[in-house]
Amino acid sequence: MIGLRKNTEEIMLRYLALGDSYTIGESVKASERWPNQLAKLMQSVPGLKMAPPKIIAKTGWTTAELDQGIDDAKLSDAQFDIVTLLIGVNNQYRGQDFAIYRREYVALLKRAIGFARNDAQHVIGVSIPDYGATPFAKEEKLDPAKIAQELDEYNAFAKKTLTDEGAYWVEITQDSRKQAIQSGMLADDALHPSGKMYATWAKKAVPFVKKSLG
Repeated sequence: MIGLRKNTEEIMLRYLALGDSYTIGESVKASERWPNQLAKLMQSVPGLKMAPPKIIAKTGWTTAELDQGIDDAKLSDAQFDIVTLLIGVNNQYRGQDFAIYRREYVALLKRAIGFARNDAQHVIGVSIPDYGATPFAKEEKLDPAKIAQELDEYNAFAKKTLTDEGAYWVEITQDSRKQAIQSGMLADDALHPSGKMYATWAKKAVPFVKKSLG
């Protein structure tokens, strides 16, 4: 557990969460955001304690806007034990050229690794959920097949990019497609996940956090 900081009898983990509305938890309480739920779940690991996550995320952010948000946060040489990255849905939603995502995601991953003490094994990527399966998409008359195909392409690229670097990948997209039609799994806006869905993401991430920490 290189770089972990001791706090009396426990190891205090520093956690940085990078993303967009899915990370900041649009339409849910702060305690229901998936990074916050992940930090809480880590309290059950003997000898470990995760500090409240440092979240750099905003609803509507694309990869470029997240990059700027990181600059604005002025983290300087701040170092973290765990860094999560979930970004790209707004690139797709706005119809941006996929090449932009590929280029900017690679750059963001490099920044994430830098914040993780230059150790890719302390970085965890999360797949983009499929908003095309939500009632919002139906109401807006969006094409669910097109959204699914494009998000699969985004996720395939992100997964390969991460794993090639030695980072971890958490797949939640397929679950999101099933959960979007289940009671209680979406927030009141019928688009973003509820705290209940975010809880499933946090649980899926726990084993990867444990692997990351050795």
